Amino acid sequence: MLSPQNKPESMFANHLIARRTLVATLSTLLMLTATSAMAQNWDLQTQLELGAVITAGNTEDENIRFKGQFDAAREQWSYLFSVDGFRSSKQDVLAAQRLYSIGSATYNFDPDNFVVSRVAHDDDRFSGYDSQTDFSVSYGQELLRDSENMTLQYTAGAGVRNSKESGPAGDSFSEAILRLSTDYQWQLSENARFIQALSVDAGEETSIARSETAVESDIMENLSMKFAIKVKHQTEVPLTRKKTDSEFAATVLLRF
Repeated sequence: MLSPQNKPESMFANHLIARRTLVATLSTLLMLTATSAMAQNWDLQTQLELGAVITAGNTEDENIRFKGQFDAAREQWSYLFSVDGFRSSKQDVLAAQRLYSIGSATYNFDPDNFVVSRVAHDDDRFSGYDSQTDFSVSYGQELLRDSENMTLQYTAGAGVRNSKESGPAGDSFSEAILRLSTDYQWQLSENARFIQALSVDAGEETSIARSETAVESDIMENLSMKFAIKVKHQTEVPLTRKKTDSEFAATVLLRF
């Protein structure tokens, strides 16, 4: 429990860390985009996603949801880097803070077959783990190639995950994992699409399943509204922690 003397200082530090994280993430993505744009023969795309609810007065709550994604493709190679973050505070007391980063490199044998190497780092202060990091290599296929308004791809592979429990005496352990994922998109109309992404990272010690169900609606050429439900389920968690986390978010998405 924070003492009265330390509480204001701790709250200020939490706000400062959150704002620095957001500014650094967005600045990095913008810098990467500007720098890479000078390269020739690259297909580049950047997405910025932001949602926030901040109240003041009798109730002082702050909820910030952000995501940045940078994609680059050239010839048979494509690369992705994304940072997905969420922060929530109630009456100036931190209630949730998560930062999930992914980097991947994909080699396309042809339009339907590819292999992808992927590394992901999950930093969630309220999950019972200091961090969880995984690396995997998977084979994937594009399906529904003949469909005019639907796409579907899957990947299957293996890798390793390192988990570190929270606290000074937190245990750290590594395990082999099997990874399965699917990504489905349905173009509902000219300006709207449905997205369903599923993944399972199965290990001997613990397995993690993630789901994102979303609908995007275009407002302008590069601006969209996104409504999404995210669910994360982990089979084994530290004591006092829940196995399932869910999140509903309405965000603004900018592409350039």
